[in-house]
Amino acid sequence: MGSITRRSLLALTAGAAAGTAAGCAGGGEPKPHSAAPPEGPTDGTTSRPGGRLLGDGSTSDTGPQPFQPVPERLEPGQTPPQFVIFSWDGAGELDNGLFARFRRLAHEHDAKMTFFLSGLYCLPESKKDLYRPPNNPVGASAIGYFKDEHIKMTLEQVRGAWLEGHEIGTHFNGHFCEGSGSVGNWSPADWKSEIGQAIDFVTRWRTNTGFSDVEPLPFDYGKELIGGRTPCLLGQNQWLPTASALGFRYDASSPGGNQVWPSKKMGVWDLPLQLIPFPGHTFEVLSMDYNMLANQSHTATSSDPRNYPYWREQATASYIAGFERAYQTNRAPFYIGNHFEEWNGGIYMDAVEKTLEHIASLGASDVRMVSFQQFVDWLDAQDPALLARLRTLDVGSKPSQGWRAFTGAV
Repeated sequence: MGSITRRSLLALTAGAAAGTAAGCAGGGEPKPHSAAPPEGPTDGTTSRPGGRLLGDGSTSDTGPQPFQPVPERLEPGQTPPQFVIFSWDGAGELDNGLFARFRRLAHEHDAKMTFFLSGLYCLPESKKDLYRPPNNPVGASAIGYFKDEHIKMTLEQVRGAWLEGHEIGTHFNGHFCEGSGSVGNWSPADWKSEIGQAIDFVTRWRTNTGFSDVEPLPFDYGKELIGGRTPCLLGQNQWLPTASALGFRYDASSPGGNQVWPSKKMGVWDLPLQLIPFPGHTFEVLSMDYNMLANQSHTATSSDPRNYPYWREQATASYIAGFERAYQTNRAPFYIGNHFEEWNGGIYMDAVEKTLEHIASLGASDVRMVSFQQFVDWLDAQDPALLARLRTLDVGSKPSQGWRAFTGAV
């Protein structure tokens, strides 16, 4: 597909069973140890002086991202840390304030997260004809376009999140999951068009919206963007050739991974949502809110409220069981995926909050709540032979001879 990079692409676009069902975003309006957390507001108003404006002034280069840990190489004989990555699909802010809520939670517990931003959340509906989704009509989208006020709120939250050390990844644009235009049917060339447009919408929001009262995003998205998650966990095999050619370092789109140490596909770290214990059932469930919902209310997003207390407890217990299984055995990284949605009375938001609070309450120095970017930084700093040895540990298995001997044998 030729020699392309994220930078050249930016320039080019500038003018199974129910228990393992793939995750899906409802999204839209109509539809190493972390550095110390920042002080100050977490409402999107965090400021940073200076910076060189880029393009039309929608983004700026303010220097290295703050609050990033320096990855340390695991030495022979050491026990690997337990990484936990909370990630959010869509990552837009509406009146329910969920983006701000989880920024505050992360701030309180020294956690970093990954926010997968949908490019359309930076594009007003009046300009929807700028979006040309592969194999779909011009301007079409399976998620709603935001009102101007919500685009502003989203930009403020994204700005503050990056300044606090969180990662801004991509969830692409129109979220097509069904029919002939589904992302599952897209070619590598289609994905190249889609990601190019997603970058364009994020880096040209000032031109597209006309906003003059919103500060620029404080980062160069062409440099910062290193990973994403495809809509509905579809199309990874066709997306990866493009991701690899663009220099993306990881992908979080695989629809049914296990709690084991990751490997690469086509030179890109493959970080799938994982099957975890599901209390009350013999099958396991993917570690995402939508998959909890699919098993509890059969994809209905508003059910009998009398079920909510048990479902909230069940979802929380499932996430905690997944964490504990990894922490007590093979120390495989634990990935949790979510959407900023108040499905079934907001119980899945509560479950994520309770899970994070539980993990933080352990006060364990070997547990690190990080972004995907921080995790792959750690992976890339390791001895490949040691990572290969870690990958020999199956789900729920720990070294029979103990960690000192296991990692010391490399």
